Parts: sequence; structure tokens; C-alpha cells
Amino acid sequence: MGLLGLALVLAVLLLSEGLFAREMETCTRCHDETEAYPVLSILQTPHAAEGDPRIPFGSDGCEACHGVSDEHLRPPAEGEKRIQPPMVFRHGERPSEEQNQVCLSCHQGDPHMVHWAASNHEFAGLACVSCHKIHTVHDKVLDRVTQPQVCADCHKQQDHELRRPSRHPVRDGLMGCTDCHQPHGTGGIAADLNQPTLNETCYSCHAGKRGPFLWEHLPVREDCTTCHQPHGSVHRGLLEVRAPQLCQQCHLDQVFGDHAARMYDGDRLSSGFAAGQGCLNCHSQVHGSNHPQGFNFRR
Repeated sequence: MGLLGLALVLAVLLLSEGLFAREMETCTRCHDETEAYPVLSILQTPHAAEGDPRIPFGSDGCEACHGVSDEHLRPPAEGEKRIQPPMVFRHGERPSEEQNQVCLSCHQGDPHMVHWAASNHEFAGLACVSCHKIHTVHDKVLDRVTQPQVCADCHKQQDHELRRPSRHPVRDGLMGCTDCHQPHGTGGIAADLNQPTLNETCYSCHAGKRGPFLWEHLPVREDCTTCHQPHGSVHRGLLEVRAPQLCQQCHLDQVFGDHAARMYDGDRLSSGFAAGQGCLNCHSQVHGSNHPQGFNFRR
């Protein structure tokens, strides 16, 4: 066997081991800095860490995700479009399941991806690139400040609620949607919340409302959204309805000195319990009390 034969055998061996992959320079002859989509910036991201043996880009370059396609490299005939590579990460180009499978080939073992197959976003047919921008240095959905802009593209109602006067500070950059929600799924927990229950999610920040209390307000223990709107409200304290109407939804048929059953007629000055903070003027410990005489949540 001559030198040419040995070279051919070596090339086949290297190719079979993934060590003779087409270099990235082949792709960047066309996909350079003039591209509208930021292609070259992937070199500044973890996805292009050539020194990490876990990253396929180090051995396979662009083909690690986009697949091998000699047809794509071949110049098209006059008047024809260039043939696309086997995998294009764009809405409508390939089924979401196929696009996601490329990502999951590396990310399947990530802890936050365990429940992806049963997540609301997977059921909605979303692809990873529906939220993530892989080639960019700054992926907006991973930044607490810009993350709500990405989520708002689909979650219009929640975005509207976050613009109300009383709201969680998501639009201020002090919170992100992922502080409460796990977008990759939680195994059946309502609204893909980070904690097993809604209340436990709220207690992550509002630990003082957790209890246990000597005197417990039952609606508080059951569900925070009985009284509060989680994203935003036109009433202070993110309340569903302003006091005292909110309290009277449950306490209208109870008589404590006759005042709880008195209908609020709209004139806040006509009733002391309706002015200011309403019922909370007196019942200030409405979430619960540890005072021996706190049965009425006044102390």
C-alpha cells in the first residue's frame, strides 16, 4: 500500500471518530459578520467551548447541531435557492420535536430538564429556540431584567397585569418570571410553579406569612390567591377587591358588634371601618396572630 492509500485509510479512521469534521471556516465563508442573524457571536458562548470535551462543537463545529450536508455547501444553480442544512432552528422550518431533540442530546441530563416532556411549554409545541437565542452572547430569557420581555410575547394577560399600579417588581428588574415559575416543567404542579404549592411559592419571599400561627386565618392557609392577584392589581397590596368588600365576601353573614354585616355604600367617610385600610384598620394581623387574645386578628 502506497502513501496515498495510507492517507485515505487515515482519513476514513479520523472521520469515523469524528476527528476530521468540516472546519467552521467552511461555514463562515458565507455566514460571516454581514449576516442579519448573529452567527459569529456563538464563539463567545459556552456552546462553542472547543476545549470542553462535553461540547460537540469542539470536534464537529457547526455540523454538531445543524447536521452534515454536502448539498448545502454546493453552490445552487442559477435562479435556485441554496438547499438548507438538515436542521434549521427556526419556527416552521422543522417540527419542534426534531429541533428540541438536538438540544436535548446534550441537555437531557440537566436537572431543570427532567420534566420537560410533561411541561406546559412542550404541550404547546414550543421549540427551545422559541425562547432561547443560542448564537447570541446575551440570551434575553436568561437575564432577569430582559426575561419578562420574552415571556410577554406569549403571556399577554400576565404582561398586562404587571403594568397595574400594585404589582410584583418584575418590570423593575427586581424579579424574574423564573423566580416563581419553572418554564421547563415541574411534573404536574399547577402553572409550573417552582414550589410544590402556590402558597409555598409565595412563602419563598413572604416568609413572615408562613406561620404556624396560634390563630390562623383559614383562607390564608388555603390559597394566597383567595385575596391576592399574583401578577398585579389595581388595588393596593395586590388585592382582588379593596377592603372592606374583600372581607365581606366571606364575613357578610357574621355579626361582630354589627359592623361586619353592614354593607359598604361607597361613602368611605360614613363608616370608620371602611376608611383608610378598611377592616385592616383594626384587624391588622389578618394573615394570622400568635397573641393569646389574637382570635380576632387585632393584635
